[in-house]
Amino acid sequence: MKKTQWMVQTKKADFDGIGQAFHISPVTARIIRNRDVVGMEAIRRYLQGTVADLYDPLLLPDMELALDVLCRKIRAGERIRIVGDYDIDGICSTYLLYRALQRVGAAVDYEIPDRIKDGYGINEAIIRAAAQDGIDTILTCDNGIAAVQQAELAAELGMTMVITDHHDIRQNEDGGDLLPRAAAVVDPKRKDSRYPYPEICGGMVAYKLVKGLYQRFCIPESEWQDLLPFAAIATVGDVMKLKDENRIVVKEGLKRIGQTENIGLHKLIEKNRLDPDRLTAYHIGFVIGPCLNASGRLETAKVALSLLLSEDEAEADALADKLKTLNDTRKSMTAKSVEAAAMLVEERYLEDWVLVVFLPDCHESLAGIVAGRLRERYHKPSIVLTRGEEAVKGSGRSIEGYHMFEALVEVQELLLKFGGHPMAAGLSLKETDIDAFRRRLNENAKKKLTEADLVEKIWIDVALPLEYIDEPLIQELHLLEPFGQGNEKPQFAQRHLKIRSARVAGKLRNVVLLSLATDSNAVMEARWFGEGDRFMEEMGDSRFMDVIYHPEINEYNGHRSIQLMIRQYRFTA
Repeated sequence: MKKTQWMVQTKKADFDGIGQAFHISPVTARIIRNRDVVGMEAIRRYLQGTVADLYDPLLLPDMELALDVLCRKIRAGERIRIVGDYDIDGICSTYLLYRALQRVGAAVDYEIPDRIKDGYGINEAIIRAAAQDGIDTILTCDNGIAAVQQAELAAELGMTMVITDHHDIRQNEDGGDLLPRAAAVVDPKRKDSRYPYPEICGGMVAYKLVKGLYQRFCIPESEWQDLLPFAAIATVGDVMKLKDENRIVVKEGLKRIGQTENIGLHKLIEKNRLDPDRLTAYHIGFVIGPCLNASGRLETAKVALSLLLSEDEAEADALADKLKTLNDTRKSMTAKSVEAAAMLVEERYLEDWVLVVFLPDCHESLAGIVAGRLRERYHKPSIVLTRGEEAVKGSGRSIEGYHMFEALVEVQELLLKFGGHPMAAGLSLKETDIDAFRRRLNENAKKKLTEADLVEKIWIDVALPLEYIDEPLIQELHLLEPFGQGNEKPQFAQRHLKIRSARVAGKLRNVVLLSLATDSNAVMEARWFGEGDRFMEEMGDSRFMDVIYHPEINEYNGHRSIQLMIRQYRFTA
């Protein structure tokens, strides 16, 4: 299993001054600094940012050019086809562009590649089908930046291509961006980009394009803001860091989901028994998002898109039911594949620095999820390969310090196709090349990583004694929401807490209820979620424990009390 190291953040700032300026405690000010929010204006945006603080779409490279082309085509009545992607980001991107282009009177339709048949991104078959259908302009979203050959084919067939994407860009021999030949290439990762925060998802790039279109066609900004929940869902679903404008979009988008007129989204929330007015980023990332993703994994992403586009309550209800059922099936299939992958790691690859696991019978759409679980379990870059129709396909998830896309570039002669980010990637290769692929990745990794990189660092915001915790502080921590990637829920720690009592609860015996006391005899209740019996066995005769925790208010039968939610623990004598 993975090794962990507890680390206390030591970043410096004038915490008292920040606290006074924004009417928050020095503890909260310290947490904000720990999230690398520096400077009074950045702190203001973090705490008080609104839609008005989002960046100008025209700062994106080629955005004005893309708008010029699309406006010209729309006014000429030319047919436009959106080509999206089969994950949540691609689904939301396609939805945003399709709704907006309809709104401004475009002759528009859409295509989403089939994960199994087509693979990731636009391919030549999709290009040729568009030409046969009389399409004049292809508009990509959440894909296209690597479609160099496909763009050439589109040009040969007399079609215009506009690319909107957010993925990393391959470099040509002189170190410049290798861009497809298109009328416009909108991607914040371009070297010539002036965009202040490039780490946005495909849905956000699409959302910016929508704003530009609405401005050109004099559509009220309120209609653009009505679409904000879908940019928020895409951002969380694509695991973008909740920093800078991503955090503003998610924060503002979550507020608006309860008021959205989108029938399909309401139905999906209802099927999962969630309160639309109290949704968090967690609900998007682990409940709503997986349901939308399940259609692209096990059937076709067009099911999820049809749900979002549906204007019929009965149809939306049936589609929401279908998506939830698909996701339940996906969860069961994932659990089996994760255990099979972990068994292989334990038996064969435990000493590898990069885990490359071949699961021939794993559904290829689940490879990324399984890779993510391996990364969590072992804290190593992980790639899961499955047997596809024509080649082995795979998906990878990485750790900080290991740029997965660049690692694949280094072994690209072994790959048939690849693409991705620093933290995630997709690829295909011949089955006969798997061993060489594994070997080369590990040889290269040992030149870049150290043993320390493979130890997961558990970051503590403040070593905060229990005596300092009160309800006002807990309420103030809500100002830091939404929590998620890059803006994690605050973690506090205290050493040497006396274990007054501990017992296992829950039907599945997956909750441990504890009563803990400090040296000064301040007593607080605590909970830990996990394998309760294993916890008790590990505790043995220990009388003390160190904990990393997050404080919450527990309400039960009208009684309110402070409770520690234990994240990490270690027993001491």
